[in-house]
Amino acid sequence: MSDVPPEPIPPVGYLSRKALPIKRNDAEILTREDVQYDFLHYIFMDETAAFTPQTAASASKITFRELYVNALYHSNKCSKVLKDKMLETPEFGVELAKISLLTNVGRINTTMAFFPEMKTALRTYHPVPSLQKTDGNAQDAPRIKNCLKAALLPSEFKSLPPSSPEEVLEKRKAGQCPPTSIVNLIFVLSNHAAPLANIHFDGTVNFLDLFLPKALASSDRAKAFLWVIYHYLESDQSPNPFDAPNTRPIPGKAPYMRPLTRAEMRRENVDTPEELEWGRKMSAQRNSFLQKLVSAMESEKKSKPAAPHFVTAAPQSISNPHRTRSTRRHPEPSKEDGPFMYYVPGEDPSVSHDLSHHRRGMYSNAASPILPSSLPLPYSPNPIVEMEERRTLSIPTPTLSEMPYFPDLHLDGRSLLQQAWRSVLTSDPLLDSDEENGDDGDIRTDYAQRLSLISAIRGRPPTPEHPSHIIQPSYSSSRRPTTFTRWQPVESWD
Repeated sequence: MSDVPPEPIPPVGYLSRKALPIKRNDAEILTREDVQYDFLHYIFMDETAAFTPQTAASASKITFRELYVNALYHSNKCSKVLKDKMLETPEFGVELAKISLLTNVGRINTTMAFFPEMKTALRTYHPVPSLQKTDGNAQDAPRIKNCLKAALLPSEFKSLPPSSPEEVLEKRKAGQCPPTSIVNLIFVLSNHAAPLANIHFDGTVNFLDLFLPKALASSDRAKAFLWVIYHYLESDQSPNPFDAPNTRPIPGKAPYMRPLTRAEMRRENVDTPEELEWGRKMSAQRNSFLQKLVSAMESEKKSKPAAPHFVTAAPQSISNPHRTRSTRRHPEPSKEDGPFMYYVPGEDPSVSHDLSHHRRGMYSNAASPILPSSLPLPYSPNPIVEMEERRTLSIPTPTLSEMPYFPDLHLDGRSLLQQAWRSVLTSDPLLDSDEENGDDGDIRTDYAQRLSLISAIRGRPPTPEHPSHIIQPSYSSSRRPTTFTRWQPVESWD
């Protein structure tokens, strides 16, 4: 019972079309069974010269191998490096054509690449030992597909190429030979594989099934593929040079494909030990490359300065716990209003710790205010220098006892600067000044310190004299001035 062939798969539709591409993890080998190497070998090694050249270089018939390789070579998207390599090493051109044919039908999708130094995360690398025996860059699937889409006949650049099998046959019957390019024909047949299953096959196999691991002889599948290509490109009339020998051909039907037993299937598409060893070597090279790439990216990320960001206002914990304005009732903020955000430049890790420590010590010993790092620093006439200072300094939030002390302006235990800092933390800048509570102790202290400072500098140039040195005008009962002495002259602004 082990030699009974597996049950045939029903004709493909949308769901099986989605399952057509090869699915493998990154750095996983594509074996001969994955690419159906024997099937491709029989196609490209067939020496039947039955196809009309699609270029003006030759008028005699050529093989399918020459037809397909020439189509890739004359594509507008084929690079000069690739063309030179195809001329220098014809074997490379055949290997590239085999991979391109798999891309042409959708067996290899555009997420695959075939060189290990590929960096993008959108594609996966896969060594293909059976199709990478020459020293050449096999490109990646997106570039291969772009090359295929540009492989058109000269007349198809001016008008749209045919998009259905019926249109191809109409052009052929109208006398146009070839009716379309070989690449476009394979695109058309792949897109219409399901409806063609009953036309050219027995209904259990279709055009795309020829590229899948099925229990059908690889040589027979290759003959059926070439038969369909000849039917649309050259002639739909018998005889077809790819008909099965010693059998009576059926008009419009591909040649018979012999089913295989499981034992016969195991004898096809067998990877050689050298190919498996090379594949493992390339997979290890790919993994090593990825590890180095990730390490380099992490090192670069650590060496870069932190991106500038925004932080919310100073937390409530740093405000005065004995706030005397707790009786105020503030309107509830709307849901659209968020907390005020302060801009904080990113830190530069390249600056040494010793320099930062030295600057912190210098600032902590100076008689200047120390602002918390979560609040914006004062304006600097040189913003570049200021930004560098912000990056290199990491200043802790001080308490009121750590604020600088000025004995000559001391009042109620706080200096003028300490009182100003206390007002910033405890007052609401959004409230109108008319709502200020006149009995608040902080306001009285603030006003008293301002008055003390003004009194200390009054009379010193360029400030005016003390009010006691100026004689005020006298007023009559009508409350209007009657005499004026020592009025200061006032110049007009006009």
